[in-house]
Amino acid sequence: MRLLCTEPIQVFESVFSMDFEAPLTVGTLVKRYKRFLADVALADGEIVTTHCANSGSMKGLKEPGAKVYLLPNQNPKAKLDWRWELIDVGTSLVGINTARPNHIVEEGILNGTISELCGYDALRREVKYGNNSRIDILLEGAQLCYVEVKSVTLREEDEARFPDAVTVRGTKHLHELMDMVAEGHRAVMVYLVQRTDCTRFALAEEIDPTYASTLREAVKAGVETLCYQCDVSPEGIYVSGALPLSIEQGIRCPKLKGIK
Repeated sequence: MRLLCTEPIQVFESVFSMDFEAPLTVGTLVKRYKRFLADVALADGEIVTTHCANSGSMKGLKEPGAKVYLLPNQNPKAKLDWRWELIDVGTSLVGINTARPNHIVEEGILNGTISELCGYDALRREVKYGNNSRIDILLEGAQLCYVEVKSVTLREEDEARFPDAVTVRGTKHLHELMDMVAEGHRAVMVYLVQRTDCTRFALAEEIDPTYASTLREAVKAGVETLCYQCDVSPEGIYVSGALPLSIEQGIRCPKLKGIK
């Protein structure tokens, strides 16, 4: 049993802390290639190939020479010895591993930081629904709540932006969330910003106008949207607080105070 705000919640499958599983090793990015691979120079000059768990464009996050942080791969069946976790872009460390956001959001729900998702009896992950899809998080209570999580790493000026590449899959998920609302359930789209240097969230309409228009359609249909920013350090990644969010074309929401 874990605590969800002040009420007990049953969690199906184990939940792990968002501390990194082992100390990270610092290196210098040589290049990212074939989407899921990157070469990194370690301090002793050795060049290692790492797993890059990010299928997006990683715009602004793949400059050769950047300081990066690697996690030793503890899976004995893994083909590569390292996983790329963080990059230092000067204004912030950025979490690039898209396998982590679901767990980060789960922890944010369980410890009450994401207060909009408090009050449910049970939490399940990766539950089948829709058209051959799996919902990232299903909250169970008097009403089912379907929670889809998207990792946000792109920054333009002071805005966190999504997506960083055309996402047909992301658009499909929005339609499925609309279907859940039509069936009488609650559906929430959570954008998790894995960096600390943004003051607000906006859609990257110029990158994927179809996704942007579909999200507006989804909101009109009753799908809720949330955006939360993370604290990112070599020790771990944690939900820190909400960011102002705007999905309207050409309208910028007020920025979060205290961030320059």
